[in-house]
Amino acid sequence: MTSGHRWAFKTRFRASAYGWHGSALASKRLEEAVREINSVAKSDRVSAADGCVSLMERLWPALEHIDTSSGALGGAVHRTLTKLIPILISAPADVRTRSAWLERLFQAVMDDGVQYLSPVEDRWGEIAVYPVLMAEYAERLRALIRRVWVEEPPGGHVIGTAICLSCLLEAGRYGDLIELLACTRMKWWHWHRFGAEALVRQGAWDAAIA
Repeated sequence: MTSGHRWAFKTRFRASAYGWHGSALASKRLEEAVREINSVAKSDRVSAADGCVSLMERLWPALEHIDTSSGALGGAVHRTLTKLIPILISAPADVRTRSAWLERLFQAVMDDGVQYLSPVEDRWGEIAVYPVLMAEYAERLRALIRRVWVEEPPGGHVIGTAICLSCLLEAGRYGDLIELLACTRMKWWHWHRFGAEALVRQGAWDAAIA
């Protein structure tokens, strides 16, 4: 699905649009993009969601040359995604449209040099909405994650791990989620919080905080 709306922000988020000192300007442009998307969302939520995807897939190509050492740009990106993800989740899109969005976002995650899209990965299962899409992305990554965690030296990482964990969680596949997390030899909270949430949803409060 391609939105019929002509997004002004697209010209401001071309590849290599910002140089080393572009943090402040890029942060301002992100705020403007959010306002533009919110304005469209008032009358066309599906087009607005497509706009969210268009902005998300442009973040790394546009911002990759900016000095991020101050953390200001990372904070601006995080605030932007916090505002846009609910629009993307709630849009009344059919499964075909949402599948196309997820494919675009998945490629953006694979290309993302600094994990700007980490908040999107963390809520992938919610963004997928449809159980068939949750299953697709869980199974796309699950076997690879298990192999890396079990067979490779500790510290191995699979891009998109949170995508898989989020999909297992939102699909209610709590057993599969806990079983997969049991394979890792590193107790990293960013991953294990999905397991804790699964336990909470099953009423196992004591196990969740253990």
